[in-house]
Amino acid sequence: MKLRIHCAFPQAIIQEPLLYLIGKNFDVIPNVRGASISEEEGEMELELEGEKDELDKVLNYLKEKGVRVETREEG
Repeated sequence: MKLRIHCAFPQAIIQEPLLYLIGKNFDVIPNVRGASISEEEGEMELELEGEKDELDKVLNYLKEKGVRVETREEG
């Protein structure tokens, strides 16, 4: 299953390696489709591929970290 999401990162966690941690800790394949990072904020379009339960775990993880997540229509 593929899921496309838009993530908005608050300043406090811009420096955290969230994409690395997603790939390492969850059974999903992350693919960056676009990104814009500044000192104040970060935004990223991600495509995640994996089983639904793993995708749900990633979404919950991101939200717990303070990332605003919006799901997009699947490509």
